[in-house]
Amino acid sequence: MARILLVEDNEMNRDMLSRRLVRRGYEVLLAVDGAEAIETAQAHQPDLILMDMSLPVLDGWEATRALRANATTHRIPVIALTAHAMEGERSKALEAGCDDFDTKPVELPRLLDKIERLLAART
Repeated sequence: MARILLVEDNEMNRDMLSRRLVRRGYEVLLAVDGAEAIETAQAHQPDLILMDMSLPVLDGWEATRALRANATTHRIPVIALTAHAMEGERSKALEAGCDDFDTKPVELPRLLDKIERLLAART
């Protein structure tokens, strides 16, 4: 069973998406800000991270850069999640070190396809 770290500060979004991922057979770890995301990733080594980019304490851009700079977390795939669907957001996410990008509200089939593709590439 793949372990996914869901980094989301909005309780309703976090609850909805985590329940849907658990129903699909994933183990879900949760973090509510970028600093907690880094701590949790280092401690639990998830197979993939879903990173909200607009976070308190440390935003998703900086948290992703920190994960990429750390020897224990630099290979964990990161999918950026953002409500900002503007053209530059995707390239900004990829420049920060994200492996893929998805917009909110989340379309679960599209997100699951991205998750499964990145997990398959790790094996």
